[in-house]
Amino acid sequence: MIGGRLAGEVYDDRKQSPVSRAVEGIAGRLRQQWVPVMTEGIRALINPSSIAILGASANLEKLNGRTLQYLQRAGYGGAIYPVNPKYDGIAGLTCYPDVASIPGAIDLAIVAIPARHVTAAIAALGEKGARAAVVFSAGFAEMGADGAALEAAIVEAARGHGMRLCGPNTLGLINGFTGATATFSQYAKGPIVAGPVAFITQSGAFGTAIAALARLRGMGLGYVVNTGNEADVTLVDVMDEILADERIRVCTAYVEGLRDGPAFLELAGTALERGQPIIVLKVGRGDAGARAAASHTGALAGEDRVFDGVARQKGIIRARNEEQMLDLAEAFAACPLPQGPGVGIITQSGGAGVMMADRAEELGLTVPVVGEATRAKLGEVLPAFGTATNPVDMTGQFIAEPAILRDGVKVLLEDPGIHIAIIWLELMEDYAEQMLAIFRDIRDSVDKPFIISWVAASDEALDGLRDMGICVVRGGEPAIDAAAALAGYAEARRRAVAPVASAKAPVLPAEAGPVPTLQAAEILRTAGISVVNSVLTRSAGEAADAADKIGYPVALKIESPDILHKTEAGGVRLGLGDAGAVEAAFAEITADARTYRPDADIDGVVVQKMGSDGVEMVLGARRDPVFGPVVMVGLGGVLVEVMGDVVFRSAPVSRAEADAMLDDLQGVALLAGVRGGEPADREALVEMICALSVFAASAHPRLAELDLNPVLAGPDGAVAVDWLMVVEKD
Repeated sequence: MIGGRLAGEVYDDRKQSPVSRAVEGIAGRLRQQWVPVMTEGIRALINPSSIAILGASANLEKLNGRTLQYLQRAGYGGAIYPVNPKYDGIAGLTCYPDVASIPGAIDLAIVAIPARHVTAAIAALGEKGARAAVVFSAGFAEMGADGAALEAAIVEAARGHGMRLCGPNTLGLINGFTGATATFSQYAKGPIVAGPVAFITQSGAFGTAIAALARLRGMGLGYVVNTGNEADVTLVDVMDEILADERIRVCTAYVEGLRDGPAFLELAGTALERGQPIIVLKVGRGDAGARAAASHTGALAGEDRVFDGVARQKGIIRARNEEQMLDLAEAFAACPLPQGPGVGIITQSGGAGVMMADRAEELGLTVPVVGEATRAKLGEVLPAFGTATNPVDMTGQFIAEPAILRDGVKVLLEDPGIHIAIIWLELMEDYAEQMLAIFRDIRDSVDKPFIISWVAASDEALDGLRDMGICVVRGGEPAIDAAAALAGYAEARRRAVAPVASAKAPVLPAEAGPVPTLQAAEILRTAGISVVNSVLTRSAGEAADAADKIGYPVALKIESPDILHKTEAGGVRLGLGDAGAVEAAFAEITADARTYRPDADIDGVVVQKMGSDGVEMVLGARRDPVFGPVVMVGLGGVLVEVMGDVVFRSAPVSRAEADAMLDDLQGVALLAGVRGGEPADREALVEMICALSVFAASAHPRLAELDLNPVLAGPDGAVAVDWLMVVEKD
C-alpha cells in the first residue's frame, strides 16, 4: 500500500485550514452572510466528532442501514446517534425518535429520508446546533424545476442555522484516518485504508469505481468525498479543507464542471506553492461549451480549451482517464520531483525503449545522449551485446547477473543530463523476490526519481514495490506519461515564483459594445500594447491625404460598429501604394460594406500603415464565464479559427508563463525562422502577452472580448495591425 494506515488508527494532529474566504454561492446565493461558519462547517463535515443518522434502518444491508454498519466496522470513535421513531435501538445503540431527543451535540448528520421531509429535518438539525449534513436523499435539482425549488429550500434552511450541506443526491464521504464512513457506497464494504492521497468526485457511481481501483492497487485514500448536486458545499470547498491536512500529499478529483473557477485557481495556486499536486480527471473535452462570440478569442474559447490552459498554468495535472489518474497519483505520492526534463530509459527490450523515447519527445521530455563518462561506466556494467546509450538495453542477461540492472540504473542517474529514470521489464514472476531486493537497493542509493514499468508483473511484485514506496505502472507509455507529469509540475512550480505585474483599471468607454478603432488603439497604447498608426477618414480625399502623411503602402478598413469581421464584408484593402489606389479602394470598401449590411452605421474608413513582414499571431483576452479574465495567444491571420493553434491562461501572467504559452503552440517553430527567414523577436511578443494580460485583468469585468489579429511578430518587434475590443456597461 502507498503510505497506508488502517482506519481504526485515530489521528489527533489535525491541521487547521489557513484559508478562510467568502466564496460566491451557487446561482447568486449570498454565502457571505455566514462566512464565519464556512470553514468550521466543512471541518465538521470531513472530520466529525459525532454523527447522527436520520432515517437509520435496523436492516444494516439496506441503503439507509449501511452507514451505521460501516461506521462500526471501521472503528469510528465518535458518538453515533441513529434516528428513527420505528426503533428503540439499532446494532447495540439507542435509537432516538427525533433529532430533538438526541442527548449530545451533533457535528455531522446523515440525512437518508424521502426528499419531501428533508427541509424539515434540516431545520430540526439546525435548531439542535448541527454543523453539517450529508444529504443522501435524491429527488432534487436533478429531477427538474420542482426538485430545484426543493433543493433551494433545504439550502435556505441550512443557511439560517449556519449549517453546511454536502449533496443532496450524494453517496457521502469517508475519512479514512478516523473511520468516519458517512456513506452508503459499496466501496465502504471493503477495508478502509488511509494514505496520502485524497479523492473528491462529482460522480457517485464512477467515483466508487475509481476508489475501488485505487484499493486494488493498494493505494491508501485518506479521504473519499462525493459532492453530489453541490447545492452548497462544492468540490473546491472540500478540496480546500482536505489540502490543509499535512498528511495529504496528493489530491485527485473527478470533475464535470466548476461552480467557482476563480476560487479553484486560488486554491490550486496555494497547493502549488505548498507542493501538493492536484490531479484532475475532467470530462467534457469537446467544444460543445463554446459560445458564439464577436471575436476569434471568444469563438475559440471552448470550456475545455480554457480549462486546459489554466490547469497548466496552476500546476494542475490533467489525466485522460481513471487509470492514468491513479498512475499519476502513485507517481506523485512516491517520487521526488525531477530537476529537469531529461529522462533516462533502461530496458530489457530495445523495442520498448524506442516506443518510450518516441512518447517522451511527444510530451516535451528530452531523451538526452549521455556523456562520455556515463557511456564508459555503462560499458563496464553491461554485457558486450548491450546498448550503452539512452535508451539503455541491458538485455535479459541481468537475470543471471542482477548487478547489471542495479548498477546500470545508478550509473544512468548519475549523468547530469538525466533527471528521472524509467526502468522497463516484463514477466519475471520467478524472480520477483530478487527484483524487489534490487529495487530496494536502488531506492536507498539514489536521490533522483525513478519509475518502474513492469509489464505483466505478479501481484507479489506489485505489492512489494508499493509497500516500499516505489512507483510501478502497467506499461511503457504510462511510465513516460507519469514522468512528464512530474517534470511538468516541477516546471510549473518554478514558473509560479515569477512576479506578475498589475495595473489600475483603465478608462473604458461608458457605452457597451464594440469600441471604435482609434479609441481602442489609444487605450491599448496606454496599456503598453503596440498597434500600427491609424487615421479615421470620411471621404476618399481624406483617405488619400492621410495615406500621404502615414507613408505608403497602407491598408484601408471599414469602420462600423455593425461590421465586426471586416474581411467577410469586403471591407479591407491591403498594400495600397499611391493616392489613386487609396481613393478607388475607399469607394469599393464603402460600397461592399453597404451591400453586405445595408442597415449598418458606417463611420468611415480607417487608413493604416502596412505592417512589416513577420509571423502572423493572434493575441486576445476575454471574460470567461468560469474563470474570469483569460488571455490567449496563437497562430493568427485568416486561418486562426481553422487551425485553432491557440492556448489560454488566466490573466495576468508572468513573463515566464507568457514564454511557456508560446512553447505550448504546435507552430512555435515558426517564431525561430523558417527557410532562411529571420527569427521573430520573441521577447517583444512575450512583453505584449504580459501587457495584454495585465490589461485584461485590470479591465475585468467590463472587458468582454479583445482581439489583436493579426499581430506581426518580426525580427524588430511585435505590432498589432488589427484589433477588436468589446466592452460591457459600466
